[in-house]
Formats: sequence, C-alpha cells, structure tokens
Amino acid sequence: MHPFDIKTVLFAKHAQHIVLIHFPIALFTIGVLFDFLAHWTKRRQLDAAAYCNLFAAALTTIPVVITGIVAWQWELEGQKLKGILLMHLVMGCVSGVLICVVWLIHRRAQRRNGGILPAYRLPIEALAVVIVALTGHLGGFLSGVNGPG
Repeated sequence: MHPFDIKTVLFAKHAQHIVLIHFPIALFTIGVLFDFLAHWTKRRQLDAAAYCNLFAAALTTIPVVITGIVAWQWELEGQKLKGILLMHLVMGCVSGVLICVVWLIHRRAQRRNGGILPAYRLPIEALAVVIVALTGHLGGFLSGVNGPG
C-alpha cells in the first residue's frame, strides 16, 4: 500500500469523514464567534465574515453527513446503532440541522430585514456550538482519539 495512491486516499474506509468533519466544525464555530463580535461591536465587516463562514459551514455539512453514513457502513460494518455510535449519529444530525438553521436565519435577515438580525439567534448559535462540540467529542471516541475506538 502506497500512501499517495489515489485509491488509498479515496477508498479508505473512514478517512473522508474524519478529514472533512473539521471544516464545518471550524467554519461554524468561527462564524458564530464573528457573529457575536459583530453584535457587540456593530462592525458590518464581522457580520459579513460571519455570514460567509456560516454559509460555508452549512454547505460542508452535506458531504460530512454522507461520509459519516458511509464510514458507519464501511468501517463499522453497519453495526447496530447503540451507545456512543447512536448518540453520535443523532447529535450529528441535530448539529447539521442547527448549522443550517443558523445560516438560514442570517440569510433571511439579509433578504427581508435589510441585514438586521433577530436577537433570538444568539442563544440558538451558542446552543449549536455546544452540540457540535459534544458531537465531535463523541466522534473522537468512535475514531479512537478520545479513548478506545
């Protein structure tokens, strides 16, 4: 097996999900940080940066969910959903939905309210960051990073 063989890279049983998952986590977390900073400082540039990061996070959740399901089927051989695997799957789906909802709140505000964002988004964003972090933590156990895998 050669480390730069394209088949090895593309068809590793779990590699794609583990590599791709970092993008929506980082983009969403930094997008929320930019949004909180924009809210407190009233700087439009931070608001624009938040929107771009949240959009990219929502976009990247699609391949992450797909590769997560593929990793479950290939690497874990479709084992029964229970325990940490079940919690990770459910929280991953909730995380993906919350990331998309947060971006849709921002998109709707841009289109309908002239960019004025509703205040209720901030607790939703904070909750979503916590759920995303917990989901990643559980995924670490499945991959063996946070303990036996």
